[in-house]
Amino acid sequence: MKNLMFVSLVLVFTSSCQLVPQRPLKSLFNGKDLSGWHVDVPKMDNDSGVKSPFIVRHGVLVSLGTPRGHLITDAVYANYQLAVEYRFAGKPGNCGVLVHASTPRVLYEMFPQSIEVQMESQDAGDFWCIGEDIRVDNMEVRRGPKEKWGTTQGKNRRIKNLTDGSENPVGQWNTMVIKCLNDEIMVWVNGELVNHGYDCTVSKGQIALQAEGSEVEFRKLQLTPITKF
Repeated sequence: MKNLMFVSLVLVFTSSCQLVPQRPLKSLFNGKDLSGWHVDVPKMDNDSGVKSPFIVRHGVLVSLGTPRGHLITDAVYANYQLAVEYRFAGKPGNCGVLVHASTPRVLYEMFPQSIEVQMESQDAGDFWCIGEDIRVDNMEVRRGPKEKWGTTQGKNRRIKNLTDGSENPVGQWNTMVIKCLNDEIMVWVNGELVNHGYDCTVSKGQIALQAEGSEVEFRKLQLTPITKF
């Protein structure tokens, strides 16, 4: 399974087994600056002395972790495959990629409405529902009692991933591939399928990276559109 890296495939299969041609799009990160992105960090609102936690260092996009907030694409995307190469260089940490992001700061006055694909060490591939929802198989096992499900503060928003042990040791690069097609989201970590959600309440939006307390490096953010026959 680890050899089936969807990053380089010309054709992939949808859940209904239709062939889907893909056309590469330039990287979302140009290796030089944060063109095409904007920062949403609450602590920067009223204090010009607060520096952005998102920088480019030696050709790598770095989330310093604090102050907490998000780096968000200017553009809206739908039906795509996103390949992300990332690592926690120093110690285990927490971060995430948010897909289908829209209204800013709907949760804890910080998180945009979205579905988060978790990158936290040992939990890469979890879904977190932020004002949007998604279903998976074995929902009660992976999310908890149905009466506690929800997308707002105090509700069971986490949907546990399918596997353990998919991540590489701290300091090594990981590849996460996120495929968003209509109301489905599929996630692979280092070639292993770690989550598959469907009946998502949203099918398009911006893409966001988190600053969530830990330094994490990104050296690749490659988006490939998916076009159905």
